Amino acid sequence: MTHSTSAPATIGAPHNGPSQMTDVGIPVAIPPIASITSPSYWDFGDRKEDPIHRIHAYPAKFPAFITTKALHYAQQHGVDVQLVADVFCGCGTTAVEARRNGKSFWGCDINPVATLIAHVKTRQHHDAGLERTFAAIEDAVAARQPSTGDRASVCDRIRHWFSDRNIEDLLRLRHAIHQSAPLRSRYRKFFLCAFSNILKPTSRWLTKSIKPQLDPDKTPREVMEAFADQVDMMRKACAASISDSASENSASRSPDSAALTPNPPVRIRNRNFLAYRLPDCRPDLIVTSPPYVTSYNYADIHQLSALWLGYASDYRDMRKHMMGNEFGVGPLARSTIEGLGPLATETYDALARRDQRKARSVARYYYDMSKAVAKCRRLLNHGGMAVFVIGNTSYQGVGIDNRAHMVHCMESAGFHDVEARRRRVSLKTMTPYRDSRGRFTRDGTQRRVYGEEFVVTGRRP
Repeated sequence: MTHSTSAPATIGAPHNGPSQMTDVGIPVAIPPIASITSPSYWDFGDRKEDPIHRIHAYPAKFPAFITTKALHYAQQHGVDVQLVADVFCGCGTTAVEARRNGKSFWGCDINPVATLIAHVKTRQHHDAGLERTFAAIEDAVAARQPSTGDRASVCDRIRHWFSDRNIEDLLRLRHAIHQSAPLRSRYRKFFLCAFSNILKPTSRWLTKSIKPQLDPDKTPREVMEAFADQVDMMRKACAASISDSASENSASRSPDSAALTPNPPVRIRNRNFLAYRLPDCRPDLIVTSPPYVTSYNYADIHQLSALWLGYASDYRDMRKHMMGNEFGVGPLARSTIEGLGPLATETYDALARRDQRKARSVARYYYDMSKAVAKCRRLLNHGGMAVFVIGNTSYQGVGIDNRAHMVHCMESAGFHDVEARRRRVSLKTMTPYRDSRGRFTRDGTQRRVYGEEFVVTGRRP
């Protein structure tokens, strides 16, 4: 990947907007937010969200209808969409909806917990097989006691969150899943996903808290009771998803239903998009929501699953290559920061006067974002379209205009017809306020965030 240090393209040029002052006082030619269409095409969906999207908790998941809207939007603009991609695919929202609309899918995500969920959501599961496997798991749990080696393998971080009784029950359950659904079993990931989603309710993790917070007064759920309820919910969601897809296909409700492909291929990889070589496919449409700077640290949020499922011996290791990582981030050269454009440079300087580490993190985020956008352009088929969903934020009074930076990155990378449209946030699982340090809080007296976000689109010539 190359990184351009040339003068930046005019941000938002297709809108011919006047020069504006950003939150950090940078005069750039961007359209004022008020001029971006609202209410917009992107605000609300036309159908109830598929229950398969709710089989595992996942923060900041964008609504499923965004993908279907993006498909129709691209087709209305002359894009013949056969393959959809999501380079930050998370828990597979785009993958599920692409498949539901009869489109092939390719996606990747650096978070192994996310790709586990995505794999389960996008596979068809025979309910009779799930029922048999669940019965075998129950029998195996009843027949086994954890060994001394099992107990010795439990790390201090797990002991911090779980009672001794639930640790033993979880050890038995994990072993039973591995025994009853062997490595090549089509059902193993389904039951590991169910296992993952009961970890917070069976721990002392504060109920309804997205970020890690210990509740010493909490009464954790009993492991097998929680697991049985979770499996039952997932089975119903899978059955409803299959039934709904069959109904939609037979009724030809989609505008392009004549071209629907039964069971289109879905490929999901646990990879860092920035470090991963381009796949041997060329999507016609990319629909993705990059991680938000100063937002969630998924390594922290999914630490229980990462530790129990063996994805990391120290969950903090998962932070290292995530975008916006502020742990162990070295400084970028001044010339590199300036090459990101005046908006990024002024944002960095304003943050550096308040918090050097956060400034380095934001600069790295902007740098990684510019590389990701350029790589998306190379990945796209000629004439294809990219749809990025992103929001603005701030830290200690410094505005971080991710929308304007995304537009700048796309134009610098060679995208044409770049547009940014406002959409009101709905159905997005996130804490609605931030304190003065940019941390999430439910305190309604603090600054409200994420009441809106932006859909930024562009074409590869």
